[in-house]
Amino acid sequence: MSSPAPTPSLTDRLLLGATRLTAKTWPLAARIPPRPPEIDDNESLWASQTPDYRPGAPLRETITADLAIIGGGFTGVSTAYHFSRRYPGKRVVLLEAKSLANGASGRNGGLMLNWLAHMPDHSPEMICRVYQITSAGIRTIREIIERHQLPVSTRSDGTLTVYTDAQRAEAAHAEAEYHQGLGIPTRYLDSAALKRQLDLQGVSGGVLDPDSGQINGAQLVRGLRPVLIEQGVAIYEGTPVLRIREGATITLTTPGGEVRAKAIVIATNGYTGALGYFRDAIFPLHSHIFATAPLTAEQRATLGWHQHAGFSDDLDRIAYSSLTNEGHIVFGGGSNQAYDYCFGNRTAYPGAPASTANLMRKIEATMHDYLPASASLPVAYRWTGTLGFTLNRNPLIGVRGEQKNVYYAIGFCGHGVTLANVAGQILTDVYSRDDEHWRGLPIYQTDYVPLPPEPFRWLGYQMYTRLTGRSPRL
Repeated sequence: MSSPAPTPSLTDRLLLGATRLTAKTWPLAARIPPRPPEIDDNESLWASQTPDYRPGAPLRETITADLAIIGGGFTGVSTAYHFSRRYPGKRVVLLEAKSLANGASGRNGGLMLNWLAHMPDHSPEMICRVYQITSAGIRTIREIIERHQLPVSTRSDGTLTVYTDAQRAEAAHAEAEYHQGLGIPTRYLDSAALKRQLDLQGVSGGVLDPDSGQINGAQLVRGLRPVLIEQGVAIYEGTPVLRIREGATITLTTPGGEVRAKAIVIATNGYTGALGYFRDAIFPLHSHIFATAPLTAEQRATLGWHQHAGFSDDLDRIAYSSLTNEGHIVFGGGSNQAYDYCFGNRTAYPGAPASTANLMRKIEATMHDYLPASASLPVAYRWTGTLGFTLNRNPLIGVRGEQKNVYYAIGFCGHGVTLANVAGQILTDVYSRDDEHWRGLPIYQTDYVPLPPEPFRWLGYQMYTRLTGRSPRL
């Protein structure tokens, strides 16, 4: 888990003040229609490992549903899974604009982590509660894979947070011991112990979370399609939602048809603003990632990667990496070049992946700094994923609308592999009016600090990254 945030600098406070001030222009800016979503193809390593997958047919008629889910990633598929198991008699429809796992669920770095991106409450009770909920979420993912014998490549041998500064490493050591006293199984590794397991250069120690791991999200989401169909879920791919008209019955308009539903789930993460929802709360952040060709056993030994599914570092320009069962190193972050925000909330990075070649070299250099022997490894895949990002770096999950029939789970800020899957359980419970387990969490039915509209949004992002020298810590 990240340590408590340091006291904001003067620059941070000034930028936050400017954000709050410019956000007051939303009454005028909201009159401007949102930009239609741009949806590019998923060219990630993860998608390449589902070679037999073919998107299903689009919707071409008017249908009715008890629950209509917009978005075919972790959130949408997990909601469809848990909801249809609890309510087998209800009609569930899932609409995906392109293909299942085409968004961040099939383009992430592969790390399946505990905790939240930001913990505003560091009380012992909340620390334990958050870890227990995310750890249970990871167990549920593994149980689903086992229950349905899904062909999903995954690792369960833990992940590391490594520290590049001796003082921060010592603070992490103390925090790990504190967590152990609370019954949380994280443990500290000094530089010598860490070197024997994962030989990274320039680190002073690390914290191992044994209950975390790595997964191919595209295989999970796409592997669940036949399971959902068997459970009665109607899935339409190639079916973007063009318009939502709320009411006791909600009407979803698509290019070829219409869905009239008693309730809907917005599960569109970084693409949500294009639907006209949460335009002041979330923006699409583009994360550039690459993967090497598969390593041989000899290459792994030379590299010094002997154990564990992956790691992330302690820097504001967070670097993260995972090692797949097949031997691919997946790497992202490490510099401001690793992330981009495009003016107007564009949801596809222009020209990717060819246009990201120069950006990727900077990210590759970060990997070579940590793992010098990796400099000779060929890069086999380059891709860009669109994250949903909120100002306080936590998701927004809950229900809204005059009829309280618009459910949502968005803005996972890089922690969506676990949290977006947990969201399916949360939304099913909320629908059931049985949300006691989730009340009080900083991700459930919470307020948010509004983000400014354009042009202030783009200017603010550029000012933040250039003035502070930091990219958003995911």
